[in-house]
This record gives sequence, C-alpha cells and structure tokens, in this order.
Amino acid sequence: MLDQNNGRGAQSNPHNQFLKGEVEMDQEFYEHLHLNGETLKKKTAFQKIYPKTIVNKVTSPDLPFEYSMNPYQGCEHGCIYCYARNSHEYWGYSAGRDFESKILVKHQAAALLRKKLDSKSWKGQPIMLSGNTDCYQPIERKLEITRSLLQICLEYRNPVGIITKNAMVLRDLDILEQLAELNLVRVAISITSLNEKLRERLEPRTSTSGLRFNAVRRLSESGIPVMVMMAPVIPSINNQEIMKIAEKAAENGAGALSHTVVRLNGVIGQLFEQWLETHYPDRKEKVLNQIMELHGGQLNDSRFKTRMRGEGEHANQISKMFKLAIKKYKLDGKMEPLNRSLFRRASENQLNLF
Repeated sequence: MLDQNNGRGAQSNPHNQFLKGEVEMDQEFYEHLHLNGETLKKKTAFQKIYPKTIVNKVTSPDLPFEYSMNPYQGCEHGCIYCYARNSHEYWGYSAGRDFESKILVKHQAAALLRKKLDSKSWKGQPIMLSGNTDCYQPIERKLEITRSLLQICLEYRNPVGIITKNAMVLRDLDILEQLAELNLVRVAISITSLNEKLRERLEPRTSTSGLRFNAVRRLSESGIPVMVMMAPVIPSINNQEIMKIAEKAAENGAGALSHTVVRLNGVIGQLFEQWLETHYPDRKEKVLNQIMELHGGQLNDSRFKTRMRGEGEHANQISKMFKLAIKKYKLDGKMEPLNRSLFRRASENQLNLF
C-alpha cells in the first residue's frame, strides 16, 4: 500500500553532489517515530521561480523534437526511475524525496512563451510539453499553467506535442480538438504497467493505467493523434507486459506504440536500488544485472543512439518484441509532420482583424 511511503517513490533524500554540507535530522528522532508507529507526513511544497525563458533548445539526436518547455521543475508523480531527478540538484535540492515534494513553479510561463513566439527569430517550430517533468502533474489542476501554454499555441498556430502520465490531459480537450483540426498537436500517453500494485510503487501519484487508456480512447475519438509510450521498460519488472499493453493500446485507438529502456544516471541508480530493496528484494540483483546488460555493464548510459534503446542481446529481445507487437496490433501509424505553415505572431493576428 502507499501509506508506507506516503505516496512517494523515493525511499530517501540522498546527498546533493553540488552541496558541500547538509544538515541531517537526529537519527534517534526517526527511531522514536518508528517505534511509536508514526511517520513524517510532509506535504508537497511549491515555490515560484522566475526563469528568463520557457522554451529550451534540445540538442539530443535521440529525441524527435528540437524545442521543449517545462512549466514545473520537480514532479509530484514520484516515478522512481525518472531521469529528470538529477536536474533537481542544480536547484540545491535532493534528487530523492525533494524532487517529488518540492516543486518549482514557473508562474510566468505564459508570458515567457508569448515573448518567445513574438520574437523575429522564431519560425513556428514544434515545441514539446514537456521534455523533462510532467506538464500534467497534480498541481496543474489548480494552476492551469499548461492549459495557458496550449491556449497560446492555438492563438499563434504554433505546433505542440505533449507527453504525460496523467489523464488530466482530457481537461484540455477543447483546446486540443481545435489544434488537431489544424494539424498542430500530437499526444503521447506513457503507460508502463497494467498491474496497479506495481504502478503504485513505481510511479505513485500518476493516473491509473485504466484512466490513461481511457484518455487514449477519448483523444482518439476526438480526432487527436495519440500514441502510447512504454517508457521505460524495466527487465524483470514490466517487460513481460509489452504485448498486453500493445493490445490495450490498439483497443483504445492509439495510432502508434514506442518505448525506451530504463537508464539510471547519477544518483538515480542509488534511489532505484533502495526501491528494489524495499519492494522486490528477492529479485533485486537479477534486475540490476539485467539493466547493466542493457548498458555495457553499467547502470547508467548517457551515450546518444544507445541510451534510449540499450544494446546487447537483452535489448535486441525487447526491440524484437515491440516490432512483433506493433505489427500484430497495427500500431505503426506514421503521422504526417505537424503543420508549421500556419504560424502567426500577435502583430499578425491584430492585422487580420482589419
């Protein structure tokens, strides 16, 4: 059940490599809480930050987009494997519990996007929401920053992509339908397991797989191009579900299926080992060894071209399984490129009124 970790993925707050010194609570205090059946129930904290830009240039050849924007830093979804955890250390926080309980919010995101799209250098390139943390994490229901960004994309006719693990994307169906009519949007729903017990442990504050597949169906029925991402595939944890997820994706109208394999860069390796020790101690060594087989004997892999798919026999087996699933369930939809020809700046919008 979730109560043992209060709905969090990470088991600890490991040392931040960028901080020279940290203050730790007295271990006796933790022991006192434990002996009395109590826990530290910390609520999620939200902090405003004021970046100079919201649109980031993406230079990775592994990703199918050149620009991304992230309304939030840190993510309350708490996915234990999340590669974005390491980025929280740059803000002075831990990649562990801090990443999912101390969320940095870009309240001025809409104004920053408008400024970017109005710049003379901008040519209407597609932007991905989000390249780092989930744009539909729980606080978005209240703040509606992602919704405001989509409204601006529609106003400027700027193409946009979305990847999320949250069915909250359906809240913005009205905007997405208008974008889709102009071929300006693509949505990817990330689904890692049909096993709810595993989902609660692996990514505790995400939508259930049932709600995510419902989102796939609703988006598809509304004419919005949608694909399913199985990201990541983790050996001996969820790799046996590839065919079942593919079948459900097809049943709910997904046009395509894709995947990445798990990679545990930086402190994420330590966090994941703790997670395995807590939830699956009997298979901990097997899982870690198989992950290392994917990445040349290491848990981490930052090499372009191989980090997302892995290498070696085990990686080949996973790739073959996906090819089989894609063929069997007709999930090889080749979507036409998003339309860049409709882009217009605010000044052009005003001229169109006369």
